[in-house]
Amino acid sequence: MRWLITGAGGMLAADVLDRTALTGEPVLALGRSELDLCDKRAVRDFVGAYRPRVVLNCAAWTAVDDAETREPEALAVNGHAVHWLAEACERVGARLVHVSTDYVFDGSGREPYREDSPTGPVNAYGRTKLAGERAALEHGHYVVRTAWLYGAAGPNFVRTMIRLAGERPTLDVVDDQRGQPTWAADLADFLVRLAQSDQPPGVYHGTSSGETTWYELAREIFTLLGEDPSRVRPVPSSAYPRPARRPANSVLAHTRWEPIRHWQAALHAAWPVMTRKAGPQCSVA
Repeated sequence: MRWLITGAGGMLAADVLDRTALTGEPVLALGRSELDLCDKRAVRDFVGAYRPRVVLNCAAWTAVDDAETREPEALAVNGHAVHWLAEACERVGARLVHVSTDYVFDGSGREPYREDSPTGPVNAYGRTKLAGERAALEHGHYVVRTAWLYGAAGPNFVRTMIRLAGERPTLDVVDDQRGQPTWAADLADFLVRLAQSDQPPGVYHGTSSGETTWYELAREIFTLLGEDPSRVRPVPSSAYPRPARRPANSVLAHTRWEPIRHWQAALHAAWPVMTRKAGPQCSVA
């Protein structure tokens, strides 16, 4: 099996590359400078020449707030590029596994969102990611939604809390958004196993099991640091107005395939890695 990983400059791709390397099979990871996914001809020609068996698409516009004023640019990466990639993969018989997001839902539901729950994004980022999902599914490929991702290779909420714990006496963290913190290494394993499986194409949810709030997650991080978790104080989302509205409920159900381990177990396993110094991260990989 020949693997192609896109978005090689991003946080998730670093763990995906490590995981695919364990297969002992040929792996090629490309960033935007090596392959511009927004260039239809370049994508078609490269995929046609390399002829991968599996493409793991980790490339994305991830600057959620910036997408509110730059939606056409975000759509080019999160939507149009996926369409070109899906077409190219279909042409050579490759399996595309495209990474999407919980932001395709409006977050107003009380229960975890199923893979077949109606979508309804409330911000530009979610709309562009939904366009990418539809492009991948139209050509018979795989979509894996994830949420609240953190990893060793770039900035994220976990690293931010670790840093701020040493800089501020108290921290105000929102307590009215629920989700599933997911370690990028766990998601990478999920993606590779799905690509190797006999599961049919369609939508899958690749998040940790369990659920929590940003406030509760921050308290867990402080506890692991040996700090007093009472230094973390709960506040509503209205205390931190952002250009892009965030879903209140980002919890995803796992009805089509096995869930990833519980978020607390994953965070504890990731802790030695997360407390190391991170490398640089780009918003568009």
